Amino acid sequence: METPSRELGISRESGKNIPTVINQNFVTLLDTRTVPGELKWAASPAEGGWEEVSIMDEKNIPIRTYQVCNVLEPNQNNWLRTDWIPRSGAQRVYVEVKFTLRDCNSLPGVTGTCKETFNLYYHESNDDRESYIKESSFIKVDTVAADESFTQVDVGDRIMKLNTEVRDVKVTTRKGFYLAFQDVGACIALVSVRVFFKTCPLTIRNLATFPDTVTGADTSSLVEVRGSCVNQSEERDEPKMYCGADGEWLVPIGGCLCTPGYEEKGGACKACSVGFYKAKSSDAGCSKCPPHSHSLRDGATECDCNSGFFRADSDPPSMACTQPPSAPLQLISVVNETSVVLEWAPPRRLGGRSDISYSLECLICQTGSHSHSQLCLPCGSDVLFSPGQTRLKTTRVVVRELRAHTHYTFIVHARNGVSQASGAGPAQSVSVTVTTNQAAPSPVSSIQATDVTRHSLLLLWQQPDRPNGVILEYEVKFYEKDHKERSYRIIRTFSRNVDVTGLNPLTAYVFHVRARTAAGYGEFSAPFEFSTNSDPFPLIGEGVNSAFLLLSVSGVGILLLISAAVFIISRRRSKYSKTRQDSEEEKHLNPGVKIYVDPFTYEDPDQAIHEFAKEIDVSSIHIERVIGMGEFGEVCSGRLRVQGKREIYVAIKSLKAGYSDKQRRDFLSEASIMGQFDHPNIIRLEGVVTRCKPLMIITEYMENGSLDAFLRKHDGQFTVIQLVGMLRGIASGMKYLSDMSYVHRDLAARNILVNSNLVCKVSDFGLSRVLEDDPEAVYTAREATGTYLSPGGKIPIRWTAPEAIAYRKFTTASDVWSYGIVMWEVVSYGERPYWDMNNQDVIKAIEEGYRLPAPMDCPVVLHQLMLDCWERERAERPTFSQILNMLDKLIRNPGTLRRTGGDRPAPTMLESGMASEVCVSVVPEVCVQEWSVCEWLQSIGLERYTDTLAAAGYTSLDSLLALTHQ
Repeated sequence: METPSRELGISRESGKNIPTVINQNFVTLLDTRTVPGELKWAASPAEGGWEEVSIMDEKNIPIRTYQVCNVLEPNQNNWLRTDWIPRSGAQRVYVEVKFTLRDCNSLPGVTGTCKETFNLYYHESNDDRESYIKESSFIKVDTVAADESFTQVDVGDRIMKLNTEVRDVKVTTRKGFYLAFQDVGACIALVSVRVFFKTCPLTIRNLATFPDTVTGADTSSLVEVRGSCVNQSEERDEPKMYCGADGEWLVPIGGCLCTPGYEEKGGACKACSVGFYKAKSSDAGCSKCPPHSHSLRDGATECDCNSGFFRADSDPPSMACTQPPSAPLQLISVVNETSVVLEWAPPRRLGGRSDISYSLECLICQTGSHSHSQLCLPCGSDVLFSPGQTRLKTTRVVVRELRAHTHYTFIVHARNGVSQASGAGPAQSVSVTVTTNQAAPSPVSSIQATDVTRHSLLLLWQQPDRPNGVILEYEVKFYEKDHKERSYRIIRTFSRNVDVTGLNPLTAYVFHVRARTAAGYGEFSAPFEFSTNSDPFPLIGEGVNSAFLLLSVSGVGILLLISAAVFIISRRRSKYSKTRQDSEEEKHLNPGVKIYVDPFTYEDPDQAIHEFAKEIDVSSIHIERVIGMGEFGEVCSGRLRVQGKREIYVAIKSLKAGYSDKQRRDFLSEASIMGQFDHPNIIRLEGVVTRCKPLMIITEYMENGSLDAFLRKHDGQFTVIQLVGMLRGIASGMKYLSDMSYVHRDLAARNILVNSNLVCKVSDFGLSRVLEDDPEAVYTAREATGTYLSPGGKIPIRWTAPEAIAYRKFTTASDVWSYGIVMWEVVSYGERPYWDMNNQDVIKAIEEGYRLPAPMDCPVVLHQLMLDCWERERAERPTFSQILNMLDKLIRNPGTLRRTGGDRPAPTMLESGMASEVCVSVVPEVCVQEWSVCEWLQSIGLERYTDTLAAAGYTSLDSLLALTHQ
């Protein structure tokens, strides 16, 4: 047999076709072709097995190989182990083996002992301490076979049969590992062994740097890597990439943006050059400075304005620098008595802006002791400017209520957005001086009557606040109150008093007074009412008979007491028994009243929406932010700008995508309902968008949101009068709805909206439809919302009248019950009605006669009105018209609101002239609920008559009906 090198086909020429693998994604741990000197790997057995042989490669560079060719002897077990290889963080390594193999068929006499394969093993270890091969500790990787083998003829013809095989090994438990090659009877030569692992190389993507990253342990694993923003950049979204098992980066996620003043160039952030700027990270790149501005350094975030030019705080950096306007032009004035009309033309130079406005300064000027000096003072607050004095967009102003024969100077200032900028200087202005003409005097403001007798009285008054000249005479017009102005008399006088005679006794007269100057008569004063006496003695002034005065007062007191008692007891028996009948009669007697039309009576919902609501072009709507979620979709706030009208803030309800036909009909029906209403206490519909998606309902914007949340936010911060004012607004809106024969069915504080002026408006008309009967449905508690699912829809149990819950009888009277609950919510500052009681307990308690108690510090009169609204019989509840009248009287007489449930009656109510009206006309029930005569007299301030009435045998309220005037 030939020498081993000849047997294995190794020669200088044989390696010339060995392929070279170059890849930036590889990190080599071992390459036998680059090891200088001998390898000296461990072999077992030490003799007769693997043999290290030095050969020359194609470049005449010596390389070390291992060969074995024991093919004649059976049961070969020859091991060759590499030195310890540190894994250097690798989790999976690749072993590339280049070898040659002799074809067994080309060797005579080796049948049964020659093999054409060898085995590859590995063993992990933390250090290089193993001096011998322990076969049992190694783990087999694979059996390697040759794709190409050679014969003796091949060697002679110098035909190379070099095999290259690559196997991968997972190494993660130790710091390093050994490789081993087992020969079981082949004629083989290991030409080279290369061990490497794969990495994803350092790269920059989306302005984020991703470092060299070792691939994962498994061939399918991905390693998540977080990138770092390059210099002068900031994160837009967290930059991430995944390193694949093949050493390739996958598609990046997120990235960075160059900071203001820098732009992306070649994967880095470069500073904006002089004359350019970048204001925000999100801007695409550096922009050239806008007109009249400049930047003098690299990396500018905005451009500075040139001298004489300015930028307002609200101007974006991309806007050109501008100038204040020049003065207005052609100021002219037209004097009409004590009024002046001022008109002017816009400035010749607007400064490059469109936000110009004007303000008007008014001065009263008097010439000083020296003819060339003037003393000018601001006009008083009584001077009226129409449409206003500041922030004017118009070039015409009417000034009224000036003094007659007075010199005025008016200065018109022009301003725009940069007029207040530092260095801009004072606003440019133009002025004019005028002198007002003579004018008629202003009305007389106060009239008094003295020395009142059966047929005469003395009338006195003060000079008008603005005489506007010398008063030449006064004119007094008077007539009997019952006759209106059908027949009147006039008296003229030069003084500020007149003795009016020839009057009828016990008659009310109405008096008006006006003054005259050389300019003519002024307007008549407001009406003043005085009554003549039934007695020849005067009631007021000197000579009054004190005994008679005491008798008269006592008589009037008794008369009031009797009238009050009769009215109260009769009211106690009748109460509101004709509430519904009166309401129906009013509707039949007023056929011109507008009646609500149910949009569900239309076969086509689009016909109803186009009849009652205005279509708005979607381009007129600018949505700014989401303020809530409605039943059908998002609720946003924004602005509406209709051609020819000023821009207003609005609320925008949209119908979410994927709606059904029923949802569309229900959504548009609310707009069809709102579109029929026009009242200051009903939410106003601006219009709808139905010709494109999403469908929208546009209403006025209520800054303070729902009433219940607003009250909870401002707990205890309002006066009782303010709370009553809110209730008055709600009642006014509900009276309007009831007059239209409309039943709301879901009146609650959550469905009342409040604007910035504390005006309350009724909204949410989603439950106002006619309910369908469904005998299969049952009541289901919904504690979170306080509603039940009834046979026709949801019912808000805590706010709903008993007959509506039990029999679905929804009427204006059931709305009155709900209004009583709203009153309780308002006075308690948004507390939940019936607190934590569940709905079934609420229904049961109401049926048993329970009613909500008065909230803390609630005036008695308000709680009594609540109780009237919660009468079991709906015919006994007040109408909204009656409720509105009661609240108006309470507002006019705020003293009635001072008494709460824990207070004693105020003893001075009669002296204030309010007791009879309060008890008789406002809350008669408060005076008669199981009270004694003494308690009732105390409530109206007449407790001094207690002993007199008791001595006469009047011990009960019913017995007072027998009282006579005598």
